[in-house]
Amino acid sequence: MSSVRIEEIKSKFERFAAHTHIRGLGVRNGRVEFSADGFVGQVEAREAAYMVVKMIRAGKFAGKGVLIVGPPGTGKTALAVGIARELGEDTPFVAISGGEIYSAEMKKTEFLMRALRKAIGIRVREWRKVYEGEVRSLDIRYDRHPYNPYMQIPRGATIKLRTRDEEKTLRIPPEITAQLIELGVEEGDVIMIDEETGRVIVEGRGESGEQYDVRTRAKIEVPKGPVYKEKEITRFFTLHDIDTALARQRGLLSAALFGFVEETKEIPEEVRREADNFVKKTIDEGKGELIPGILFIDDAHLLDIESFAYLSRAMESEMAPILILATNRGMARIRGTDIESPHGIPRDMLDRLIIIKTNPYNEKEIEEIIKIKAAEEGIKLSDDALGALTKIGLESSLRYAIQLLVPAYIKARDDGRDAVTQKDVEYARRLFASLKDSVEYVKQYEELFLK
Repeated sequence: MSSVRIEEIKSKFERFAAHTHIRGLGVRNGRVEFSADGFVGQVEAREAAYMVVKMIRAGKFAGKGVLIVGPPGTGKTALAVGIARELGEDTPFVAISGGEIYSAEMKKTEFLMRALRKAIGIRVREWRKVYEGEVRSLDIRYDRHPYNPYMQIPRGATIKLRTRDEEKTLRIPPEITAQLIELGVEEGDVIMIDEETGRVIVEGRGESGEQYDVRTRAKIEVPKGPVYKEKEITRFFTLHDIDTALARQRGLLSAALFGFVEETKEIPEEVRREADNFVKKTIDEGKGELIPGILFIDDAHLLDIESFAYLSRAMESEMAPILILATNRGMARIRGTDIESPHGIPRDMLDRLIIIKTNPYNEKEIEEIIKIKAAEEGIKLSDDALGALTKIGLESSLRYAIQLLVPAYIKARDDGRDAVTQKDVEYARRLFASLKDSVEYVKQYEELFLK
């Protein structure tokens, strides 16, 4: 029985993205649909975002950025993800919060530089040894999380792959198993596993694979030849990956010469120049392609004046990603100054940003989103439960309504019901307070709280 060897792997505790259901901006034949690609509503905002995509594709977006403004929970992050998806599957997408730059154990400018370079990719073509075939069976084994007894983590899997000429059963380690789960691999998918790195690529659905309305994958032919083979594939790196590799080599050299490993909080500028030269050489030789991605900074009002100045200069760089900022603030003080400005962003920076507005969801949109979220969780809602949750979404917030889905479902299941009823929703609401409820509670007992 064959086994897969791993050298470079992701951390098994890496958090999966919260917006993996977003597959694009919901554009069909040049028009934005009300509900498509994981989106519901926000049609005007998505139309504006799609125009940004077209400007980027036309090469008319140099030196510009995007600012998405709107109340909390109106899909600002999803909009940024949608732009990245429209630009291409391999488009790098790096999301950070404006407040992160103050908690990092490095200078603010170094933190931002790393984020910028993580958002720039290079696609390299090379020959690799891989396992490729249609998934005939997949058996995943789980263990308790070592730090959280209420969670499970994959400890491995057994997968059967077949081509037109061969079938193999493989034992898969936890790192690859986590990728299979994250990618939603199931029987009938055609996948490829890099033997050296363990990277999993989903190529499509095999001829025998059943098609579904949700998360549809393109039908492809089952590969020919052996399952284990040498194949020309495309590998993807970010500039930061290359920076880190070169810096690590420098550290290992120090260890060999002086008996210690050099630890630096910052990557030296000469290392980044070497990385840039490597990228340019790879592209000039026709072996690679540069892919500018997206750096998304949420809570942009938390950035200070120094950070805005740095980002403004970075936008003019030869190798710069698309910068997308988001905020839910109106007039706010620019951090590090006494100046108030729209959204807490300097006016000279605002002049360089295309601003997209998101609006609060209406009743129809909230109802549709709740139905989609319930379907994703495998929760059946009665009509009265859906109505109650929609009303809660209007009166409190959509996020709060969605948070009540699972506890209401557990209550219904404990009581022996297949579908969530209005009583289950009301029960969950009594247990968990909304933001408005919490504010009222604080006001009521303000004198009892510690100052």
